[in-house]
Amino acid sequence: MDIFGIDFTSTPTRSKPLTCVRCRFRGDVLQLEEETSWTSFAPFDAFLQSEGRWIAGLDFPFGQSRRFVENMGWPRTWADYTRFAASLGRPGYRAALDTYRAPRPAGDKEHRRAVDVATGAISPQKLYGVPVGLMYFEGAPRLLDSPATIPHLKDGDPDRVIVEAYPGIVVRNLLGRKSVSYKSDTRAKQTVAHMATRRQIVELLKVPSNPYGFVASGINALADDPTGDRLDALLCAVQAAWAWMHRDSGYGAPADVDPLEGWIADPAVVS
Repeated sequence: MDIFGIDFTSTPTRSKPLTCVRCRFRGDVLQLEEETSWTSFAPFDAFLQSEGRWIAGLDFPFGQSRRFVENMGWPRTWADYTRFAASLGRPGYRAALDTYRAPRPAGDKEHRRAVDVATGAISPQKLYGVPVGLMYFEGAPRLLDSPATIPHLKDGDPDRVIVEAYPGIVVRNLLGRKSVSYKSDTRAKQTVAHMATRRQIVELLKVPSNPYGFVASGINALADDPTGDRLDALLCAVQAAWAWMHRDSGYGAPADVDPLEGWIADPAVVS
């Protein structure tokens, strides 16, 4: 079984590509086999259609909050509202989110899914800072068009599975801290302390008692990337591997997953 992790961006470029790692399980070891960078969506689209037996963890919100979908009057299934969002086009989708947010009071402009609250993730409506709202717009319709299964959202080929990942919760699980800084896309903000934290994360992934139940191997060089993209891709693969280990129990998801919102594959989310 191939285990993939993909660090996602809403606008892949040479300076900020999509970053993919491919791993294999060897006993209780997750072995890093290959790293790839994609400067456009074309190779990502090809990956989503690729044959084989694999599971992939992707770092973007697969859905929107139930509250937002219902308030907007969007269709009441994940597939239908995702298709509707895509039909707006990127400018129209952005305008819809801006229009919704504008008249609402502070603290009630953007809503989080239940899994966002559980993991400390930001709202999938957010269009600035880390624009996960745009990541949803670019990523979720592509998942809808993929033949893969997306547990609790879409039935598909059981040999090809895609789960939502969130590297930030892996880092917090490993380090036992709510707030962890270990990377920056801005060169002037890349610090020695970030490097030390990335190395600590890598070392903790080699410890059998880590929260994921297996160790990772061949990953030392990932700590050298100050952007954290390569390490984040590996953390997505860790969550995908954990989900695969729990595939007979809903890929490790809690029993009350909202089929409108989706879920992040991580032991911290299991009720």
